[in-house]
Amino acid sequence: MDAKKAAYCDDLKLIKQGAEAKVYKAEFLGRNCIVKERFPKKYRLPEIDEKLTKKRLTQEVRALQRCRKAGIATPAIYFTDLVGSVIFMEEIPGCTMKDFITNNSHEKLSDKVVCAVEKIGEILAKMHNADIIHGDLTTSNMILKTSEQNDGPIIYMIDFGLSQSSSLAEDKGVDLYVLERAFLSSHPDSEDLFEKLLQSYKSFSKNCEPVFKKFEEVRMRGRKRTMIG
Repeated sequence: MDAKKAAYCDDLKLIKQGAEAKVYKAEFLGRNCIVKERFPKKYRLPEIDEKLTKKRLTQEVRALQRCRKAGIATPAIYFTDLVGSVIFMEEIPGCTMKDFITNNSHEKLSDKVVCAVEKIGEILAKMHNADIIHGDLTTSNMILKTSEQNDGPIIYMIDFGLSQSSSLAEDKGVDLYVLERAFLSSHPDSEDLFEKLLQSYKSFSKNCEPVFKKFEEVRMRGRKRTMIG
Protein backbone atom coordinates (compact mmCIF):
# COMPACT_ATOMS: atom_id res chain seq x y z
CA MET A 1 0.00 0.00 0.00
CA ASP A 2 1.42 3.36 -0.97
CA ALA A 3 1.94 6.33 1.35
CA LYS A 4 -1.22 8.10 0.17
CA LYS A 5 -3.45 5.16 1.09
CA ALA A 6 -1.58 4.46 4.31
CA ALA A 7 -2.19 8.06 5.40
CA TYR A 8 -5.82 7.15 6.12
CA CYS A 9 -4.85 4.92 9.03
CA ASP A 10 -2.17 4.12 11.61
CA ASP A 11 -0.16 1.00 12.49
CA LEU A 12 -0.78 -0.73 9.16
CA LYS A 13 0.05 -4.46 9.40
CA LEU A 14 -0.30 -6.99 6.56
CA ILE A 15 -2.11 -10.11 7.79
CA LYS A 16 -3.15 -11.86 4.57
CA GLN A 17 -2.55 -11.79 0.84
CA GLY A 18 -4.77 -13.64 -1.59
CA ALA A 19 -5.11 -13.76 -5.36
CA GLU A 20 -7.34 -10.69 -5.44
CA ALA A 21 -6.35 -8.51 -2.50
CA LYS A 22 -4.12 -7.73 0.45
CA VAL A 23 -5.67 -7.51 3.92
CA TYR A 24 -4.25 -5.35 6.70
CA LYS A 25 -5.01 -4.64 10.33
CA ALA A 26 -4.88 -0.96 11.25
CA GLU A 27 -6.39 1.84 13.27
CA PHE A 28 -8.82 4.20 11.57
CA LEU A 29 -10.00 7.32 13.41
CA GLY A 30 -9.23 5.70 16.75
CA ARG A 31 -10.94 2.39 15.94
CA ASN A 32 -9.41 -0.98 15.10
CA CYS A 33 -10.19 -1.83 11.52
CA ILE A 34 -9.52 -4.19 8.64
CA VAL A 35 -8.20 -2.68 5.41
CA LYS A 36 -8.73 -4.59 2.17
CA GLU A 37 -6.77 -3.41 -0.86
CA ARG A 38 -7.28 -4.81 -4.35
CA PHE A 39 -4.05 -4.69 -6.30
CA PRO A 40 -3.48 -4.46 -10.09
CA LYS A 41 -3.16 -7.66 -12.13
CA LYS A 42 -0.14 -7.48 -14.45
CA TYR A 43 -1.61 -10.04 -16.87
CA ARG A 44 -4.62 -7.83 -17.71
CA LEU A 45 -4.73 -4.72 -19.86
CA PRO A 46 -4.61 -1.73 -17.47
CA GLU A 47 -7.92 -0.25 -18.63
CA ILE A 48 -9.70 -3.63 -18.30
CA ASP A 49 -8.08 -4.30 -14.94
CA GLU A 50 -9.12 -0.90 -13.60
CA LYS A 51 -12.72 -1.36 -14.77
CA LEU A 52 -12.99 -4.90 -13.36
CA THR A 53 -11.38 -3.96 -10.04
CA LYS A 54 -13.75 -1.02 -9.55
CA LYS A 55 -16.74 -3.22 -10.44
CA ARG A 56 -15.79 -5.93 -7.94
CA LEU A 57 -15.06 -3.40 -5.22
CA THR A 58 -18.47 -1.79 -5.76
CA GLN A 59 -20.18 -5.19 -5.74
CA GLU A 60 -18.48 -6.09 -2.47
CA VAL A 61 -19.56 -2.87 -0.76
CA ARG A 62 -23.13 -3.27 -2.02
CA ALA A 63 -23.28 -6.89 -0.87
CA LEU A 64 -22.11 -5.93 2.63
CA GLN A 65 -24.71 -3.17 2.81
CA ARG A 66 -27.51 -5.36 1.47
CA CYS A 67 -26.66 -8.10 3.97
CA ARG A 68 -26.92 -5.68 6.87
CA LYS A 69 -30.25 -4.44 5.51
CA ALA A 70 -31.45 -8.08 5.42
CA GLY A 71 -30.45 -8.57 9.07
CA ILE A 72 -27.25 -10.50 8.35
CA ALA A 73 -24.21 -9.62 10.44
CA THR A 74 -21.35 -8.19 8.37
CA PRO A 75 -18.53 -5.74 9.20
CA ALA A 76 -19.51 -2.08 9.13
CA ILE A 77 -17.86 -0.09 6.35
CA TYR A 78 -15.94 2.93 7.63
CA PHE A 79 -14.62 4.31 4.34
CA THR A 80 -14.28 3.31 0.68
CA ASP A 81 -11.60 4.61 -1.68
CA LEU A 82 -12.70 3.66 -5.20
CA VAL A 83 -9.66 5.31 -6.81
CA GLY A 84 -7.20 3.45 -4.59
CA SER A 85 -9.34 0.27 -4.55
CA VAL A 86 -9.42 0.11 -0.75
CA ILE A 87 -12.16 -0.67 1.77
CA PHE A 88 -11.81 0.23 5.45
CA MET A 89 -14.15 -1.86 7.61
CA GLU A 90 -14.89 -2.92 11.15
CA GLU A 91 -12.64 -5.53 12.75
CA ILE A 92 -14.76 -8.34 14.19
CA PRO A 93 -13.25 -9.99 17.30
CA GLY A 94 -13.75 -13.75 17.34
CA CYS A 95 -12.60 -16.89 15.57
CA THR A 96 -13.38 -18.24 12.13
CA MET A 97 -15.97 -20.97 11.88
CA LYS A 98 -13.23 -23.14 10.41
CA ASP A 99 -11.21 -22.86 13.63
CA PHE A 100 -14.30 -23.29 15.80
CA ILE A 101 -15.38 -26.53 14.09
CA THR A 102 -11.80 -27.85 13.94
CA ASN A 103 -11.18 -27.10 17.62
CA ASN A 104 -14.37 -28.97 18.49
CA SER A 105 -13.84 -31.85 16.06
CA HIS A 106 -13.95 -34.35 18.96
CA GLU A 107 -17.62 -33.42 19.50
CA LYS A 108 -18.89 -32.57 16.03
CA LEU A 109 -22.55 -33.13 16.88
CA SER A 110 -22.47 -31.36 20.22
CA ASP A 111 -25.19 -28.79 20.85
CA LYS A 112 -22.84 -25.81 20.46
CA VAL A 113 -21.42 -26.99 17.14
CA VAL A 114 -24.81 -27.98 15.72
CA CYS A 115 -26.28 -24.64 16.86
CA ALA A 116 -23.52 -22.70 15.08
CA VAL A 117 -23.82 -24.76 11.88
CA GLU A 118 -27.60 -24.38 11.84
CA LYS A 119 -27.05 -20.64 12.19
CA ILE A 120 -24.94 -20.74 9.01
CA GLY A 121 -27.84 -22.42 7.20
CA GLU A 122 -30.20 -19.71 8.41
CA ILE A 123 -27.83 -16.94 7.30
CA LEU A 124 -27.35 -18.41 3.82
CA ALA A 125 -31.10 -18.80 3.37
CA LYS A 126 -31.62 -15.14 4.30
CA MET A 127 -28.85 -14.11 1.89
CA HIS A 128 -30.40 -16.07 -0.94
CA ASN A 129 -33.87 -14.78 -0.05
CA ALA A 130 -32.40 -11.33 -0.69
CA ASP A 131 -30.78 -12.57 -3.95
CA ILE A 132 -27.25 -12.12 -2.57
CA ILE A 133 -24.74 -14.64 -3.89
CA HIS A 134 -21.52 -14.82 -1.88
CA GLY A 135 -19.43 -16.56 -4.53
CA ASP A 136 -16.70 -17.85 -2.21
CA LEU A 137 -18.38 -19.58 0.71
CA THR A 138 -16.00 -21.29 3.11
CA THR A 139 -15.94 -21.61 6.89
CA SER A 140 -12.89 -19.32 6.80
CA ASN A 141 -15.13 -16.51 5.53
CA MET A 142 -17.36 -16.63 8.61
CA ILE A 143 -16.40 -15.19 12.00
CA LEU A 144 -18.03 -16.50 15.17
CA LYS A 145 -18.59 -13.84 17.80
CA THR A 146 -19.99 -15.05 21.10
CA SER A 147 -22.97 -13.05 22.27
CA GLU A 148 -22.67 -11.42 25.69
CA GLN A 149 -26.44 -11.86 26.15
CA ASN A 150 -26.14 -15.65 25.79
CA ASP A 151 -28.80 -15.66 23.07
CA GLY A 152 -26.83 -17.84 20.71
CA PRO A 153 -23.85 -17.42 18.38
CA ILE A 154 -23.46 -14.39 16.15
CA ILE A 155 -21.80 -15.27 12.85
CA TYR A 156 -20.42 -12.49 10.68
CA MET A 157 -20.09 -13.10 6.95
CA ILE A 158 -16.95 -11.63 5.39
CA ASP A 159 -15.02 -11.49 2.10
CA PHE A 160 -17.66 -10.66 -0.51
CA GLY A 161 -15.05 -10.02 -3.20
CA LEU A 162 -16.69 -12.45 -5.65
CA SER A 163 -20.28 -11.63 -4.72
CA GLN A 164 -23.08 -10.80 -7.11
CA SER A 165 -26.81 -10.14 -7.14
CA SER A 166 -28.86 -12.93 -8.70
CA SER A 167 -32.32 -14.43 -8.36
CA LEU A 168 -31.35 -17.57 -10.30
CA ALA A 169 -31.72 -20.90 -8.49
CA GLU A 170 -28.62 -22.08 -10.39
CA ASP A 171 -26.41 -19.42 -8.79
CA LYS A 172 -27.80 -20.18 -5.32
CA GLY A 173 -27.29 -23.91 -5.87
CA VAL A 174 -23.68 -23.29 -6.92
CA ASP A 175 -23.19 -21.18 -3.78
CA LEU A 176 -24.30 -24.15 -1.65
CA TYR A 177 -22.13 -26.55 -3.63
CA VAL A 178 -19.04 -24.37 -3.21
CA LEU A 179 -19.66 -24.33 0.54
CA GLU A 180 -20.20 -28.09 0.67
CA ARG A 181 -16.92 -28.78 -1.11
CA ALA A 182 -15.04 -26.34 1.14
CA PHE A 183 -16.81 -27.62 4.26
CA LEU A 184 -16.07 -31.31 3.67
CA SER A 185 -12.50 -30.51 2.61
CA SER A 186 -11.79 -28.49 5.76
CA HIS A 187 -13.80 -30.75 8.06
CA PRO A 188 -13.50 -34.43 7.02
CA ASP A 189 -16.25 -36.88 8.04
CA SER A 190 -18.68 -34.06 8.72
CA GLU A 191 -21.42 -35.05 6.25
CA ASP A 192 -24.01 -35.29 9.05
CA LEU A 193 -23.09 -31.82 10.23
CA PHE A 194 -23.45 -30.33 6.75
CA GLU A 195 -26.82 -32.05 6.41
CA LYS A 196 -27.99 -30.14 9.48
CA LEU A 197 -26.84 -26.93 7.77
CA LEU A 198 -28.95 -27.81 4.73
CA GLN A 199 -32.00 -28.61 6.86
CA SER A 200 -31.67 -25.24 8.56
CA TYR A 201 -31.36 -23.54 5.16
CA LYS A 202 -34.55 -25.31 4.08
CA SER A 203 -36.41 -24.07 7.16
CA PHE A 204 -35.57 -20.41 6.50
CA SER A 205 -35.59 -20.35 2.70
CA LYS A 206 -38.60 -18.80 0.99
CA ASN A 207 -38.22 -21.00 -2.10
CA CYS A 208 -35.74 -23.81 -1.47
CA GLU A 209 -37.10 -26.47 -3.87
CA PRO A 210 -35.62 -25.05 -7.12
CA VAL A 211 -32.39 -24.16 -5.28
CA PHE A 212 -32.00 -27.70 -3.91
CA LYS A 213 -32.82 -29.14 -7.34
CA LYS A 214 -30.01 -27.09 -8.92
CA PHE A 215 -27.73 -27.94 -5.99
CA GLU A 216 -28.22 -31.67 -6.69
CA GLU A 217 -27.59 -31.11 -10.41
CA VAL A 218 -24.34 -29.28 -9.68
CA ARG A 219 -23.38 -32.06 -7.26
CA MET A 220 -23.88 -34.65 -10.01
CA ARG A 221 -21.79 -32.64 -12.47
CA GLY A 222 -19.05 -32.38 -9.88
CA ARG A 223 -19.08 -36.13 -9.23
CA LYS A 224 -18.89 -36.87 -12.95
CA ARG A 225 -15.86 -34.60 -13.33
CA THR A 226 -14.21 -36.35 -10.37
CA MET A 227 -14.86 -39.81 -11.87
CA ILE A 228 -13.62 -38.80 -15.31
CA GLY A 229 -10.62 -36.92 -13.90
